[in-house]
Amino acid sequence: MVKVLDREGHLIEEGRVTKVLAFRGLDRTGVEEASAGDIVALAGLPEATVSHTICAPEVTKPLPAQPIDPPTLAMTFRVNDSPLAGTEGTKVTSRMIRDRLLREAEGNVALRVSPSDENDAMEVAGRGELQLGILIETMRREGFELSVSRPKVLLRRNEAGELEEPIEEVVIDVDEEHSGVVVQKMSERKAELVEMRASGGHRTRLVFFAPTRGLIGYQGEFLADTRGTGVMSRLFNGYAPHKGGVEGRRNGVLVSTAGGFAIAYALWNLEERGPMFIEPGAEIYEGMIIGAHTRGNDLDVNPAKGKQLTNIRTTAKDEAVRLTPPQVMSLEQAIAYIADDELVEVTPKSIRLRKRLLDPNDRKRASRAAAAAE
Repeated sequence: MVKVLDREGHLIEEGRVTKVLAFRGLDRTGVEEASAGDIVALAGLPEATVSHTICAPEVTKPLPAQPIDPPTLAMTFRVNDSPLAGTEGTKVTSRMIRDRLLREAEGNVALRVSPSDENDAMEVAGRGELQLGILIETMRREGFELSVSRPKVLLRRNEAGELEEPIEEVVIDVDEEHSGVVVQKMSERKAELVEMRASGGHRTRLVFFAPTRGLIGYQGEFLADTRGTGVMSRLFNGYAPHKGGVEGRRNGVLVSTAGGFAIAYALWNLEERGPMFIEPGAEIYEGMIIGAHTRGNDLDVNPAKGKQLTNIRTTAKDEAVRLTPPQVMSLEQAIAYIADDELVEVTPKSIRLRKRLLDPNDRKRASRAAAAAE
C-alpha cells in the first residue's frame, strides 16, 4: 500500500502498485522490485503525475520537485459542422474527439482538457500555439475532422483583484543587420528589451520579457524579417500586470456567399480586392473565407460566378485568365491569422478558413448584438 503526495504535502490518492515495469531497450518488462537509479513505470495509481511523490503510508513530507509550468493558451476544439463535413475524414463525432483529447492529456502533463461552454466542444489549454498545433496536426494525420478557434491567453487576477497575464522570456539570436526590425516588431507587441549584446560572428543576442498574447503568430513574421537566419526560444517566466491592447489583424476577409467550385474567371475579377487563399476548382461553401480584403471590413463575394456567354462574335479574342498564385497557409499560420469570429477547419486533406456563423444574416445579427452590448 502506498500513497501519493503533491509538492505541498497534500494527499492525492492512496492505492496499491499492481505492476512495476522496467525498460529493457525499447521494451517494458515486469520486475519484482526496483532500486534507486532505475527508470520504471508504475501501474495502479491513475491520479499520480509529474512532481508528485509516491511513498509509504507513514511518510508525510514529499520530495522537493520542480513545479510544472501552467498552461498559457487555450483553444476550443469542436465538431466540424461545415457543409463539407465528413467528406475527407473518418473520425468526425464529438465523442471520438473528446476521447482522443482525454487520452492525450493522460500522457501529456502540459495539457489541460475541460468541457467548453459551446455544444460538442472541448477547451484545450497548453503552453503555446506550437504545442497545440502539433496536437492538431497529429489528430489530422490520424483521420480526425475538427474545427478550432483562435488561441486565447489564460488571464488571472491576483490577490488585489488586478488582472495579470503570462509573461515569457524570449531569447533571440539574429544577424546584426536584422536586430533593428526585430526590436521594433517586439516593442509593437508590448515586449520589454532587457538585454542586448554581441554573440560573435556578427550576430546579436536579444532578450525580451514579452506577453504570451503578443507572440501569437510572430514566428512566421520573425523568420521572414530575418531571412530565415534568426533563432528564437521562449520560456515561461511568470505573471505580470496586463500590458494593454496588442494590435491584431488590420485587414478584413473575403467571404464566399455561394457553394460549389471556385471559377477562375470569378477569382480573376476578385484579385483587385485582395490576395486569394484558394485555387480555381477548389470546393467552397457559404461562409468560407477565400481571401484577404485590402480594407478593414469583411466583404461577401461570389467566387462561383461564371462569365456570361452570348452568341455575339467579335474579332478580338478573349485573353486567357492569368491568376496570381494563391497564398497557401500552413496550420500554424491559419491559427494565428483568424479572428475571434472565425474558425480553422482541419481535415486530413485540407485546411480551410471559415466564419463561425456561416449564414450572412446570422453574422449581421451577431455584430449588431455585439455593438449594442458595448
